[in-house]
Amino acid sequence: MQFETYPFEKLALLLEGIAPNSEYEPVTLTIGEPQFETPDFIVRELCKNGALLKKYPKTSGEPRLREAMRKFVKRRFHIELDDSQIIPTFGTRELLFNFPQFLLSGMEDPVMAFTNPFYQIYEGAAIASGAKVIHLNLVKERSFLPVIDEELLARCDLVVLNFPNNPTASVMDIGTMSEWVKLAVKHDFVLLNDECYSEIYTHTPPPSILQASIEAGNPAFKNVLAINSVSKRSSAPGLRSGFIAGDDGILKEYLRYRTYVGCASPLPLQAAAAVAWSDEEHVIGFREKYRENFEIAREILGVPVPEATFYIWLEVEDELEFTKRVYERYNVKVLPGSFLGREGVAEGYVRIALVEEASRTIEALKRIKAALDES
Repeated sequence: MQFETYPFEKLALLLEGIAPNSEYEPVTLTIGEPQFETPDFIVRELCKNGALLKKYPKTSGEPRLREAMRKFVKRRFHIELDDSQIIPTFGTRELLFNFPQFLLSGMEDPVMAFTNPFYQIYEGAAIASGAKVIHLNLVKERSFLPVIDEELLARCDLVVLNFPNNPTASVMDIGTMSEWVKLAVKHDFVLLNDECYSEIYTHTPPPSILQASIEAGNPAFKNVLAINSVSKRSSAPGLRSGFIAGDDGILKEYLRYRTYVGCASPLPLQAAAAVAWSDEEHVIGFREKYRENFEIAREILGVPVPEATFYIWLEVEDELEFTKRVYERYNVKVLPGSFLGREGVAEGYVRIALVEEASRTIEALKRIKAALDES
């Protein structure tokens, strides 16, 4: 297998040999890792259950965690899932990599489509699955939403959407999602939406593909799956708690596959994740922090406030030169868009992750503005 170099490795190579301006404190806005403290009640639950390390965890997850996840889905999306319609996972990165391999294994000439630019695990999964790739290009002229090309989609075995979107911060409405669901049923491809940013929104809660499935007249979620995670919503990426939910026929076989993968979450982490999934107050607090950061970006950079995520997809003249300049002169790291996409779709952009406290965000964005003014 020949995997593409990971974006952060590309960034290290791009900046190699450049000495940043030491007059400034370094700021890194490249990775989507919340820099806020994990809430105390989650940490306490983790510590309280440390003695459970002596036990092996079940692949299917503890009942307490599964119930907390189902209640989250009901509370947030007004959908009551059966226990067979959800599987806890060790975060979402591992499932995004191994689910396509499970699904496409044994198929002759499998085809996988995903949004472009993208989270690079999608591409890695396609390579590991031996799948032909179709890019669903996200461009400014279409508000960073993919074109529905039925002829192209009819060739697919797996389609991965990502809305709210990383890195463009675009949001897909439920009506458009429903059209994708209808095509998944009509052409018998599996449709998976990566919804890990669904809880980081500024005003209106974004829809789930599961809601769109019901609206499309597919209440059993045939061929439809959603994934989600506590990493962003609870500032707890180290908990590695995610889930996949939807079509129980697919999930039944995927759960069997997972018993061989060995990605069961340790019991203390499951206990802490259960209380994280069960509480909404702390999530409201984090949303306020991200909303404040977006307002800061609007004031300093003149960019519109996105509907969701914590990313600014900033258009620049030359993303590689800008990345080097803002690092060398102002000691700020951003991620070139071209490292996140293919076919030139993401060129001319940098991704800025607004994951710091407001004071550091103000300082960092003022430096970025200075670098923009110099171009």
